[in-house]
Amino acid sequence: MDFLILNAKIINEGRAFEGDVLIRGERIEKIGQDLQSTPAKKVIDASGKILIPGVIDDQVHFREPGLTHKGSIYTESRAAVAGGITSYMEMPNTFPPTFTQELLEDKYRIASKQSIANYSFYIGAANDNFEEVMKTDLKQVCGLKIFMGSSTGNLLVDNPAVLEKLFSSFPGLIATHCEHEPTIRKNTEEFKSKYGDNIPIEMHPFIRTEEACYLSSSFAVSLAKKKGTRLHVLHISTAKELELFNQGGNLSEKKITAEACIHHLWFNDRDYKKLGTKIKWNPAIKTKTDQEKIFQGILENRIDVIATDHAPHTLEEKESAYIKAPSGGPLVQHGLMAMLEFYKQGKISIETVIEKMCHNPALLFRIKERGFIREGYFADLVLLNPNQPWTVNKTNILAKCGWSPFEDQLFTSAVEKTWVSGQMVYANGTIIGSGGQRLFFNN
Repeated sequence: MDFLILNAKIINEGRAFEGDVLIRGERIEKIGQDLQSTPAKKVIDASGKILIPGVIDDQVHFREPGLTHKGSIYTESRAAVAGGITSYMEMPNTFPPTFTQELLEDKYRIASKQSIANYSFYIGAANDNFEEVMKTDLKQVCGLKIFMGSSTGNLLVDNPAVLEKLFSSFPGLIATHCEHEPTIRKNTEEFKSKYGDNIPIEMHPFIRTEEACYLSSSFAVSLAKKKGTRLHVLHISTAKELELFNQGGNLSEKKITAEACIHHLWFNDRDYKKLGTKIKWNPAIKTKTDQEKIFQGILENRIDVIATDHAPHTLEEKESAYIKAPSGGPLVQHGLMAMLEFYKQGKISIETVIEKMCHNPALLFRIKERGFIREGYFADLVLLNPNQPWTVNKTNILAKCGWSPFEDQLFTSAVEKTWVSGQMVYANGTIIGSGGQRLFFNN
């Protein structure tokens, strides 16, 4: 179906202007101020609404294959488009981990049948899969994920020789989870000796400390500088790490970049008392000072991308004692809404929100023809109602796990409609279609 969107306030490439957008097939055919007479099968009057490019989330964990009791590509992409995310890049810590090209293509086959949003999947690094990593087609795969910190099974890459070889040889983008595993293990044992398995959740940032983060991220940055690697450090959680990244600058000229996640911007360690293990993440949510400095890092362009790190677990799993409770939580449906609240509070411009969540992921990962409202680009678009208050509750959560750390939160803006590759997939609280396509890259 063709769509003609009229009278929208368009936010795109640092500008806010009133305009119309014509979608024909998968793509944006025309952008203008006077398209009312243009033939189209479906005309939408967007007066009073905001039209933005679809959000591109560079870090999600959708749990398929192997962990579909937590979430699946279908259920989590459903929640994503309801939250204005039209494209995502998914991590390799599924079961089995995505360590081979065959397992990587298995994910793409599943997504081609089930994903409502556009998709790409990282190849995962292990200590022993260098040859498989080097087979990656960088025109069809977003990058390499390295867990330089605690994870499950053999996802932790802790062999210095392997890391040096990967940083020297992999020609694409390397995304890293940076925490120093020996420090975390030492701290965990100290707290276990004191509390057993029932360590208070408030101790989480004293186990996964600033030191653990900085030791690992500073090592990754120094190695990338030495080897000329395209490095993207995920989920910055401390003020100290910000010194590792240059302020300002042209993103296209940066080889070392950083990401901040919604939970590190919204929550701080004072929230553990109320929310407990629901906000147990790795890296840990830390102090209010860290929270404020990370936000400042976004405004200074030390941090280039805002993402969710959506990582659902069942509520039963999350309510376990500290040691057994898994880290991560569902965020794709509410991440954009949280950033729009910050905009309404005067903390960030809406143009900067769109830059960090839509434009910069497209530029950083060199995604073909997405991330912007441009004629000829794919029609990945989100229509926002900036004056539609709603409260998060179990009846409107679309992630399979059925809970959110944002439950009972009042948001004052809402996603009204979402288009993915020209298909309207979400409208007024209902999933109505599927438009997900494989992402391709200009590498």
